[in-house]
Amino acid sequence: MVGVLIRMKLRVLSHSLGGSRAASFAFGALVGLAAGGASLFLVMLGYQHGVSIGTTVASVLMLLWTIGWLIGPIIMGGGDETLRPENFALLPLSPNKLAFGLLGASLAGVPPVATVIAFLGLVVGALWLGVLPAIVAVITVVLALAFTVLLSRVVVGALGAVLGSRRGKDLGVLLAALAGLSYLPLRYAGEALAPVILQNNPVLGGTLRWLPTGWAPAAVEGAATGNWLTVIGAVLALAAVDGLLLVAYARLLVLRLTTPQTNVGPSRAGRAKVSRRSLLPATPIGAVISKELRLWWRDARRRATMLTSVLIGLFIPVFSSAGGRGALVMLPFAGLWVVGFSMLQVSNLYGFDGTAVWHTLVTPGAARADVRGRQWAWGLIVGPIAIIAGLVLPGVAGSWWAYPWVLGVLPALLGCGAGFLLLLSVYWAFPMPIQRGSNPFNQGNRPGCSRALVRLVSMLLLLVGALPSLVLLIIGQVTANPVLSWLAVPVGLLVGGFAAWWLGRLAEQRLLSRGPELLAQVKAAA
Repeated sequence: MVGVLIRMKLRVLSHSLGGSRAASFAFGALVGLAAGGASLFLVMLGYQHGVSIGTTVASVLMLLWTIGWLIGPIIMGGGDETLRPENFALLPLSPNKLAFGLLGASLAGVPPVATVIAFLGLVVGALWLGVLPAIVAVITVVLALAFTVLLSRVVVGALGAVLGSRRGKDLGVLLAALAGLSYLPLRYAGEALAPVILQNNPVLGGTLRWLPTGWAPAAVEGAATGNWLTVIGAVLALAAVDGLLLVAYARLLVLRLTTPQTNVGPSRAGRAKVSRRSLLPATPIGAVISKELRLWWRDARRRATMLTSVLIGLFIPVFSSAGGRGALVMLPFAGLWVVGFSMLQVSNLYGFDGTAVWHTLVTPGAARADVRGRQWAWGLIVGPIAIIAGLVLPGVAGSWWAYPWVLGVLPALLGCGAGFLLLLSVYWAFPMPIQRGSNPFNQGNRPGCSRALVRLVSMLLLLVGALPSLVLLIIGQVTANPVLSWLAVPVGLLVGGFAAWWLGRLAEQRLLSRGPELLAQVKAAA
């Protein structure tokens, strides 16, 4: 069973690697293998300086790799979904057998290989201590690897079961955003704990050994010092925890295969309908704005993309300033970060629509209304958040000097972002397949290296649109002339308005001239 699933996964991976995906896979493989090799080297270096230091270093690195297995699947859209459990729902397989087979298949890939290389540092380091510690290291490394993979599967599966509803998916988006931003507090914690680890603090070392990620190094240390009670206890504890996690994973698979998932909100049948007059104009553009606003609120993938971009744009400056670094530089400009990340992440509007683009292409005169309505809808969502952040956060940070800089650059970025958003959507769209399965973190396809690079370059082009305001701000700062600094605000408004109009016109012309090609680009694979 395990061998069949491993061969199946390798065959699927081999057939899916082509073009930009192959380049992304190769880059990820190099990074992962380099990280695994670095971990192996650090553990070896620690054991050369003593058994206690080596055990502490190995415990720290195993803990970090386990945290990576917990956070990585949430950030990367649910982890490895090459073999989905739904594909085996009709086969006569018991839950435990399916769980064991999927666990074995999950060990085929670059992340597991990189983790194996990292954990082998414990085996190589144990060779310095003797034959018996090396044998114990081999046994415990296998159990520790199973613990890491199973814990990741169980956590992601449990979150998927809890977050399967519409509101649960929104909570999953918040969790994914916080997981993606966790590198900041982890970096600060690492900088604070690194000197303590190097000094071999007994309190920290003892705490690390009591964690499940430290049981394997503790067993090797016990074998080296003759404390066989610790060795037996650690091995039995790892085996017991692995067994419990395997059972929990099997039960979560049953829950995933038997619980229907929904993307719709709770029923409101029976509620009286109240006629409300829309504030939007009764024009084609107004109709598109209304449609887009409803889609951003109701569609799970759109809502997830917009929510994560806003959260990342706000939290990066806040976390950086909370860490005591760059408070005067980053926090006042959080609104600019919101605009940049929102433009970057939601710049695939026609990819979200898929074949629904056909309706726009065959309706005479609909291209202009569609482009302008999408621009206005994005501005009505992102604009108020960015403006409020630009008005409040400089005062919160006590950086009163930043107000002309923020208010001068922000309108230019909003206008350029509204233009580049549509330009990227019509020139470099990519398909977003229909979401299948119950994974709340799996939001669809990815753009590939070339399209991702174009989107990163477009963020730099946002700064080009803000150059007129920046020139006035720099001159006003150098000459100590506040009039010139505040003159950047109306200049930013003019530049932003012109950029939104001109870039939107280019997107409209592209939509009219190459609409069939766009439809072929965004057509989702079956």
